[in-house]
Amino acid sequence: MISRDLAQALRDAGLRWRPAAGDRFVIPQPGLDEELFTLSEMTIEAREYRTGTILGFNGTTEWALDSVAQEDALWMPREDQLRDRLGRAFVSLTRQAVDAPDGTAGPTSEAAPQDLEEGGVLYRVTTRGPGGERTYDAGTPADAYGLALLALVQHALADATG
Repeated sequence: MISRDLAQALRDAGLRWRPAAGDRFVIPQPGLDEELFTLSEMTIEAREYRTGTILGFNGTTEWALDSVAQEDALWMPREDQLRDRLGRAFVSLTRQAVDAPDGTAGPTSEAAPQDLEEGGVLYRVTTRGPGGERTYDAGTPADAYGLALLALVQHALADATG
């Protein structure tokens, strides 16, 4: 699963979410911030109103939560959703052993995560765009996809504003 910090960075960069069944999210509020919710027509459904989307909790929940505004929820995109958002920019996902003592995968790694240990696994997403191929390394496939998508969203935002 994508890290919460990366999900927040994607949202802050402008990634938009249209809630659908199967989507996961957290509610960053005390007492709820450790719970992962999943949209489902049976328990939690997205309700569209003129004023915005509300995530409605059907039936009884242990938190007695009726609903939460979409903007108060943090989308935790799945691996497949991140890959789909990369679209044609996506080239490949590879898995490799981390063999360098400093946690890097070798000389071609642009930004290996600090928390990888020697003998661990590194996932690398490669994208292709106007500037050529780029790689994004992380300890999970979801985070590697997320880092690549973050760069794509930030690049699109920079192009739109400047």
